[in-house]
Amino acid sequence: MSSGLSIVLFPVALGIVMLGLGLTLTVDDFRRVVAYPRAVFVSLVCQMLILPAICLGLVLAADLRPELAVGMMLLAASPGGSTASLYSHLFKGNVALNVTLTAINSVLALFTLPLIVNLSLAEFMGSDGSIGLQFGKVLQVFALVLIPIAIGMIVRRRRPAFAARMQRPVRILSVVVLAVVIVGAVLGVREEFAETLGAVGLIALLFNLISLAIGYAAPRLLRVGHRESVASSFEIGLHNATLAITIGLSPALLNNSDIAMPSAIYGTLMFFTAALFGLVAARRDRTTADRTPEPTPAA
Repeated sequence: MSSGLSIVLFPVALGIVMLGLGLTLTVDDFRRVVAYPRAVFVSLVCQMLILPAICLGLVLAADLRPELAVGMMLLAASPGGSTASLYSHLFKGNVALNVTLTAINSVLALFTLPLIVNLSLAEFMGSDGSIGLQFGKVLQVFALVLIPIAIGMIVRRRRPAFAARMQRPVRILSVVVLAVVIVGAVLGVREEFAETLGAVGLIALLFNLISLAIGYAAPRLLRVGHRESVASSFEIGLHNATLAITIGLSPALLNNSDIAMPSAIYGTLMFFTAALFGLVAARRDRTTADRTPEPTPAA
């Protein structure tokens, strides 16, 4: 895929995905944090602090080459995506909690993602600040993520019936556009993709499994309900690979296919591992009969 085409298609693809997310959100989704304070707190700590530290450990242990190391850290810094809500719905998680976490994570990642990526670039590639997510590029990420979400939320608020009708078409369109863009990008570097799979595939798989496990175990250790823990697991385990791939491949951002490769591999693997985890979680739910959510504070 040519760089000129990439400049247009990657932002468009991500914008469509974020618009679709915005059509599902309301201001109340951000306020809902008070209903699940413990679950939200644990999930955010895992997402923002624990998982990047674990990913760094995996990267150092595997002695990945610099571009792949930065790519893994970019993935770890990416928030959860709308896929988490879909899996949570399929496997009886608390979807409202997923929506809340996605909304909050998307905002926090605007600050944490550039910080982690720039530190990784400095550590692994010796960046002196002349490349990477500089302030101007952070604003671009801000625009790519928040503006379409804001537009979607405004449409949802002013034309709720229209927004409801458009959710499915926009979701389908986003899948089609993303598939075309990502497949085109991978075909353009297919030899590199095959080589990278051998180099980073196991690390991406391990990171995905660890993310899913911690996302469930950490809330349960703090007596968060099963459904909320399932939602947390999907939110933490299904990183927004689309956002990471876009940042890695877009000529306006990092413009490095090697950096995007770990996210492309992870984004493929996570659909299968998440389904397996969901089946295990559903079986555990049946055997323990634990369907009690975290209590909602009294008004």
